[in-house]
Amino acid sequence: MPGRREVLVVFGMMLAGPALAQTAQAPLPVPALDENAPPKAFIDAALRAIAAGRTGEAQEAIERAESRALIRSVKPSQAGNPSQQPLVQQLSQARQALAAGDRMRAVTILQAAAQSPQSSAN
Repeated sequence: MPGRREVLVVFGMMLAGPALAQTAQAPLPVPALDENAPPKAFIDAALRAIAAGRTGEAQEAIERAESRALIRSVKPSQAGNPSQQPLVQQLSQARQALAAGDRMRAVTILQAAAQSPQSSAN
C-alpha cells in the first residue's frame, strides 16, 4: 500500500500534468509567397497544401488570404463587426471546415472563393 507521501506526489503530478504539457505552439508553416500577393495566390497555396496533406500550412495560407481580403475602410465604431464581404465569409468557412477536419468541404469552399473577383484584387 502506498504511503501518504507517494500518494501526494502522484496527485501533484496529476494536477501539474496538463500545465506541463502545455507548451508554446510553434508557428504554422508559411506558404512561400510574397506577403503582398493577392488573396487568390494564398487560396491556391492553401489548396496545394491541403492536397499535400499539410493542413497547418493550408490554415496559414487561408488566414493570410483572409487578412488580404479584409483590407477595407470602416468607421472606427464598426471595426469590431465581422466583415460581410462574401470572400471573407467564404475564407472563414473554409478555415472552420479545415479546423474541423473536413478537408473536402474546405477544398470546395476554397475553389469557389478562388473564382471570386475579389480574390484577384490586391
